[in-house]
Amino acid sequence: MTTRSSLLTGLCALAVLSGCGHQAAPSAADSATAPAADDTLADWPRIESAVKSDPALEARVREIVTSMSLAQKIGQMTQAEIKSISPEQVSQYYIGSVLNGGGSWPGGNKHASVQDWLDLAERYREASMASDAAMPVPILWGTDAVHGHGNVFGATLFPHNIGLGAAHDPELVQRIGAATAQAVRATGIDWVFAPTLAVVQNARWGRSYESFAADGALVRDYARAYVSGMQGAFGDANTLATAKHFIGDGATDGGKDQGNALVSRHEMINRHAAGYYGAIEAGVQTVMASYNSWHDVGAGVDYGKMHGAKALLSDALKEKIGFDGFVVSDWNAIGQLPGCSNASCPQAINAGIDMVMVPDDWQAFIANTMQQVQQGSIPMARIDDAVSRIVRVKLRAGLFDKSPAQRTHAGDVRQLQAPELARQAVRESLVLLKNNRAALPLMPGKHILVVGKNADRVANQAGGWSLTWQGTDNDNSDYPNADSILAGIREAAGAANVVYSETAQGVNASDFDAVVAVLGETPYAETSGDIIASATLRHSARYPEDLAVLDAVIGHRAPVIAVFLSGRPLYVNDLLNRSTAFVAAWLPGTAGKGVADVLFGNADGTPRVDFRGSLTFAWPATPCPDRADADGALPPPLFAVGYGLRYGDNEPLAELPTHADVQECASASSLPIFRTADVAPFAFYVADASGTERAVGSDLNAAFDWPEREPALRLRTVQVNTQQDAKQVTWIGAGRLFAR
Repeated sequence: MTTRSSLLTGLCALAVLSGCGHQAAPSAADSATAPAADDTLADWPRIESAVKSDPALEARVREIVTSMSLAQKIGQMTQAEIKSISPEQVSQYYIGSVLNGGGSWPGGNKHASVQDWLDLAERYREASMASDAAMPVPILWGTDAVHGHGNVFGATLFPHNIGLGAAHDPELVQRIGAATAQAVRATGIDWVFAPTLAVVQNARWGRSYESFAADGALVRDYARAYVSGMQGAFGDANTLATAKHFIGDGATDGGKDQGNALVSRHEMINRHAAGYYGAIEAGVQTVMASYNSWHDVGAGVDYGKMHGAKALLSDALKEKIGFDGFVVSDWNAIGQLPGCSNASCPQAINAGIDMVMVPDDWQAFIANTMQQVQQGSIPMARIDDAVSRIVRVKLRAGLFDKSPAQRTHAGDVRQLQAPELARQAVRESLVLLKNNRAALPLMPGKHILVVGKNADRVANQAGGWSLTWQGTDNDNSDYPNADSILAGIREAAGAANVVYSETAQGVNASDFDAVVAVLGETPYAETSGDIIASATLRHSARYPEDLAVLDAVIGHRAPVIAVFLSGRPLYVNDLLNRSTAFVAAWLPGTAGKGVADVLFGNADGTPRVDFRGSLTFAWPATPCPDRADADGALPPPLFAVGYGLRYGDNEPLAELPTHADVQECASASSLPIFRTADVAPFAFYVADASGTERAVGSDLNAAFDWPEREPALRLRTVQVNTQQDAKQVTWIGAGRLFAR
């Protein structure tokens, strides 16, 4: 008789027993810490929204809410994932919202067409209006379009926020917000979970690239611009925006995802809340609560997890600041509150959560919340307030007026494309960190050798939140309208003048006039992208192939131009020493040709386009930039906030120390082997009783039985707290799951 059981391998890393010098910055600034946005605020300020209260609309809100039963109200507060709910269930349970998580598509098809998306949106909307409610309320669909409509095959992807921040161009960001909304509306979706307004202070955080700057003032300007572009006047080509994640997600201790912010109330109000002031000024209608906690140690106040912090969600955001839209929870985040589960959390609702993101457990959530209201643990007044806020936003957004298919650009695949805007954004985002011997610009007609793993891989340009959640398991065929950086170099230099060798093996760099090495990180998103406290920020420790490819091309007459793709500033002194010029290109998205626009000059030696980007995060001079000395001082940066060379600048960079002796920043207390997927150097395997094995792999959407003919194990990706954060293994017979 065979047995069947399940194992969930979750977010937590397995633990094992175990327990900087610096380089002065070539800039006037001498601190890695950005100034606060505004040091004058003593309390949460009242913010005047661009969207004003309308007495007639408020009367309609009251009429609709008064007509509802308790089941209909709680249905409006419920947000389910499209994988887990049918249109028929939307009607049956009066569901207020659906979302598609990263890596979730109509029919599970990664290449679903614009029409497929629109058809599903129309079915959900029709179902919501076909319920037996006295006054049916249309459903609201939300999506993570964080740098363009990233879940949709063929859509333009803009540079991630860290690159847009380097451009210092709010007007550009406003246009990107509008273009993203236009693409999203074409697929029938009404609501975007963006912009991220984290003011990141530690590059260890795997979501650093979602932040515009370490300076709250710039984040405020960008928030205002982005929301203005995305929401507009709530026309056919606009969507609702989301200010996220409230609050302090960029301030967590050690940059740990979903960690604890140990900052003062003054710093939270003046720096980390700055983006929310800008977003609310522009009329943002939704705010997403954050996974992180906040402990104001100096004042002795521990607010706990944001999803349960009434002092912040209700007292600060809604009452003092005056936000009159609704607050949505993050993916299963209510389950992280003490005494709660993914399907039950009166504490979160009482704290001020209005719409609850319960991707899979939505039916149990509805039943539990119904009972909690009937028992008095959730006041009816809180339910009515939450539903009133949701209905208010839906009315303002015009959801009652038209179905998705009735919108002007509905189903128009052309609306997904904004290649020239994306290319401009890439050009403006590039930061020139080194240009010894005036190696740049490159002249057309020269013989160019291109090397490096990121030169011809669009997925690596795009980073996380690109077609899949982590941005992994994609290849160039998944981005049919994209240009790689290599394609841009070929266009600028002439294809006949360019030779590409990823590893530089079998070619002689001395045969070329210049070498362009496209290096950097590979895709990751939340949790998987974190760099643990014991590890250094040394890029070469995680990607030794980049150092190896530079070693293969240096020492010849050809200057070496490094184009570095990353979601954060990293310790790269060894790469800088091997490069004649060095460009921080961040995560440029699908318009890779924008890089070559700036690298190449005209035939007369003049630049085609000058560099204009400058750092909004300090670039580290040591492998452990967050490790303080005996006096509590952090090492100064190599390049301070605001640094960025222009053509014509004569600031040669001398040889830099590489701190080869620094191999860790703290004693390791844990050894991560799994963060949504296995963590190098470990890999997960399944094996049957005979020992025949197979690697699990990194594809978060794959499900398989092993062995195929007579399965002993069945494996699929599931979620416990965040999207696709666990593997479920079912034992059908004798077999093993192991990491090696």
